[in-house]
Amino acid sequence: MGRDALSIVKRSSFYLLLLLGLLLSGLPPSEGAVRDNKVPLEAARVPILLYHRFGPTVADSMTVTTAVLESHLKYLKDNGYNVIPLAQLVDYYRGKVPVPLPPKAVVIVADDGHKSVYTDMFPLVKKFRVPVTLFLYPSAISNASYAMTWEQVKVLKKTGLFDMQGHTYWHPNFKIEKKRLSSGEYEKFVDMQLKKSKEKLEKELGSAINMLAWPFGIYDDRLVQKAADAGYVAAFTIERRSTAATDKLMTLPRFLMTNKDSGKAFAAIVSGEAR
Repeated sequence: MGRDALSIVKRSSFYLLLLLGLLLSGLPPSEGAVRDNKVPLEAARVPILLYHRFGPTVADSMTVTTAVLESHLKYLKDNGYNVIPLAQLVDYYRGKVPVPLPPKAVVIVADDGHKSVYTDMFPLVKKFRVPVTLFLYPSAISNASYAMTWEQVKVLKKTGLFDMQGHTYWHPNFKIEKKRLSSGEYEKFVDMQLKKSKEKLEKELGSAINMLAWPFGIYDDRLVQKAADAGYVAAFTIERRSTAATDKLMTLPRFLMTNKDSGKAFAAIVSGEAR
């Protein structure tokens, strides 16, 4: 064997032993590591922007004015960001999509099904042609005065720009319910919230519901297992950081957007510089 060939073999053996040592030690791969030998992990860090309701003025802490929302969408467009469907991100993390995500990927979602999603968000989504995922709790739809109707939800779905997913049946606080109910009652209550929501949404919309937003961002190991048993493949909490390929699929973080998240604050969120 020639000297050059021997050198290559030695280097290869060194890197194989180094990788094996990292795996055995339980240490996470470095920032330069690759996912499935193809995609760098850092390329999979994606901010999920979570909205709730909109309007001309700030009515509460979760209201983003329509003007600020428009400024967000304009900033993304003008600065080369790619708004991708949430399902695409989840499929990528699940290994269902072998190709890399586009550069500067961002996801937009909205919880609860507030009527301002139809009156205020919808026109801007059409204007900027961005995909949005709505997490709905069906007990409110066509019932609560603040919520959209099923007819409005179906109009959004027909555009192809909106995907609908689950947010339990009536948005309970699981911490409170766990204290209030007996162990057996609580188990049945959780099953109802997860399964009835999924069944109602699938019946009304005719499409699979396999993602869940935890109400108030509350979860624990038992709830995660219950959600997986009910057929959800990914679930989302509220944590101000971008998702990463190393995150657990049932507790993916989202940025809870407020009206203060505009200008430089918004730029920091989508660029990954927010703290």
